[in-house]
Amino acid sequence: MPSRYPYPGALTQDWEPVVLNRPKPKAAETKSAKAVNAAIRAGAAVETVKKHDAGTNKKSAPASARKLDEATEPVGLERVGAEVRSAIQRARVAKGMSQAELAKRINERAQVVQDYESGKAVPSHAVLAKMEKVLEVKLRGKFK
Repeated sequence: MPSRYPYPGALTQDWEPVVLNRPKPKAAETKSAKAVNAAIRAGAAVETVKKHDAGTNKKSAPASARKLDEATEPVGLERVGAEVRSAIQRARVAKGMSQAELAKRINERAQVVQDYESGKAVPSHAVLAKMEKVLEVKLRGKFK
């Protein structure tokens, strides 16, 4: 087999140029105060854009859109009615249970039962069904 080298045992070196490219700076690096100041010193054009809600924690819809929403949709959500609240409380007291015990029996937090009895909760059929089963009283539908 012929050798690639001019004579046996001789080594040659291949001197091809190697070009290392510097990676492009990331967006966060170009927006940093240090990079912006360096660009200004170098005389490069620096674009500044003021964002509409910059520095605020509010994302409000325009007034016209808000008025349309209020005109087509109810403003507040329906809360637990007074009849349901008193029915839950009377049945729970008749069974000799505390709010925490009732919550444990229906697999909900005690705060949920407290919200239902105080009228702060938005009624859920699933929760009311569980309360009906444990308290053995009708909570959904029409009261007579």
